Amino acid sequence: MESKQYCYKYPHPAVTTDCVIFGFDGMNLKILLIQRGIEPYKGKWALPGGFLKPDESAEEGALRELKEETGLEYAYIEQFHTYSIPNRDPRERVITIAYLALVKLQKVKGGDDAVNAQWFSVNEVPQLAFDHDVILRDALSRLRERIHFHPIGYDLLPDKFTLKELQTLYESVLGVHFDRRNFAKKMLHLDILTQLDETIWPTPKREAFLFQFNLEKYRELKQRGFRLEF
Repeated sequence: MESKQYCYKYPHPAVTTDCVIFGFDGMNLKILLIQRGIEPYKGKWALPGGFLKPDESAEEGALRELKEETGLEYAYIEQFHTYSIPNRDPRERVITIAYLALVKLQKVKGGDDAVNAQWFSVNEVPQLAFDHDVILRDALSRLRERIHFHPIGYDLLPDKFTLKELQTLYESVLGVHFDRRNFAKKMLHLDILTQLDETIWPTPKREAFLFQFNLEKYRELKQRGFRLEF
């Protein structure tokens, strides 16, 4: 009997990919979720993802599913864990490869087998399908570890921002509150911020300078790593 490609005499599981996509709206850290349009867990919210095709890499599959289900096109995603508990999917034995990305907040729209796509505050996430609550919790832990070693603001903030917005980002990720002066001193000491001549008035009584990231310094620091203690 003629054998088929990728068919073997030994049992093997299906493989999926799931994407944990973080954004920031200026006040809260956000997570991108889709509402499932099919069983299992029809109507439940979940991370964007789906089954891997035989002719694509895991990263290609993750990016394809992300675009199909949310309309989001993103060039860089980082693989951070694999989940393989035997009963994690009621359909069959499924192993999922999880990816993490930080993006500037943008409009999304449900597509393919997702009836809806929406940004949620990480503090207001609904009950998730499968084991996606575990995946999200692990991704948050990874992000909180990374924030001490890599400057993450460039991926989440607008091109021009205030020190208060940067501080709010760090506070929303870490779940803590910083002293304004101490935070500003630490961030300016990294030498990755350029103060602009432009200002805004966040309140009628207070004027604030705008900043941009020094991309050359930012990339240099990101490449060699650093340790930021608060």
